[in-house]
Parts: sequence; C-alpha cells; structure tokens
Amino acid sequence: MTTTTADKKDIQKLQRAIVDGLEDVKAQDVRVFNTEHLSPLFERVMIASGTSNRQTKALASSVRDAVRDAGFPKPRMEGEENGEWIIVDCGQAVVHIMQPAIRQYYHLEDLWGDKPVRLKFGAAKPALPTKQTVRQAVQPAAKTGLKRSSAAKQGVELAYPSKAQEKRNAAQKVAAKKVAEKRAAPRKTPAKTMLKTAIKTTAPKSAAKPATKAPAKATAKTRKRTD
Repeated sequence: MTTTTADKKDIQKLQRAIVDGLEDVKAQDVRVFNTEHLSPLFERVMIASGTSNRQTKALASSVRDAVRDAGFPKPRMEGEENGEWIIVDCGQAVVHIMQPAIRQYYHLEDLWGDKPVRLKFGAAKPALPTKQTVRQAVQPAAKTGLKRSSAAKQGVELAYPSKAQEKRNAAQKVAAKKVAEKRAAPRKTPAKTMLKTAIKTTAPKSAAKPATKAPAKATAKTRKRTD
C-alpha cells in the first residue's frame, strides 16, 4: 500500500488528534502501531486503557470530538453499551479502548504491534498554569537560598508603584503645594482697619477736641460795657 506525502500528513494529524483526545481524559498505557503492511483497510491501530466503564466511555467520546474538531469525518463507535471494550473507527486509524483485564486477556499488541510508532505525548498542547506554578513564579525560590534585601524590595516597589500608590502620591503633592502657597502669600489686612489707622495718624490732636463755649454770664457783662 503506497502513501503519498499528503496522506502521511493526514494520518499524522489524525493520530495526533486521537492522542490528544485520549490524554484529555487521562488514558493509561497508550500505544500506537503502524499497520500499513498488515491491512489495506487502515494504517494505524491505537490501544489505550480505562480503569472503569465510565472512563472508557468518556475516552471514546473525547476521541470522537477531537477527531471531528480536527476536520475529519465523525468516527463510528462500537461497544459503548458494555464499556469494557470500545472500538472507535476513525477511518485511517482504529482505536481500541479497553479495561486492563480485557486488554491483558486479548493482548492486541501481539496481533498489530509489529511496527510501533513513537509519539511525543503531550507535546502538541501547552501545559496550563497550575496554582503551584503560579506561586513558584511569584514567590522567590526557597531552594536556591537567594533572599532579596529589604532595600531591593523597596527599590522594586518604588520603581513599580501601584495605581493606589500613584493616587496617594499625587494627592500629597497637591496638598503640599497648597500649604506652600499659603505660607508664601503675605497676610492681607481689611480695608476698614487700614482706613482707621490712616485717619488716626494724619489728623492733629487739636482737631480731635471740639471747641468749648464761653459761659453765659461773661457774655452778658461784655455786652453792657460795650453799651
């Protein structure tokens, strides 16, 4: 059976999608075999184990969805009712999902395992960050024994202030500017007080006292003399 370059790319893409679907549900002991020289019906046989009926059914559903999402026709499945041995027919590849006891009894590796295919499991999908990896990235590594000094920590905090700290700094600058302006400005006296002080300093003392009237008897005597 001759295969072209396009066919090889398709089978590689298909087996990668199948492995991804198996890994998503934590399949155990995944094996891939090249069967081009053994059967003209399919080019790959893949065997994986599930610990329970529930997991084998979940593995089959995951493989079906992964193959369909990769752009291939929807696979056909057999054995879902029992769950001990589920066959997922993906066209160019056939996947056998079996429980450990069934797999050990039939041992399909002896039938199809003439040419194993080596795959890098988990290489296609980047690992999602976990809580442990996030903590290790944020906190300093305790194993290396490297400890940053308080001055270095302070320098980092000053170099990268938070938004709240920036708001506080801006408010403090505005308040300090207002206080400085108030201290620098001269004190202003009211206009009324300035007018009173000016009148007191310029007016003579004599003008401040009113003129005294002459007694009435003295004025009468002066009139008789004149007469």
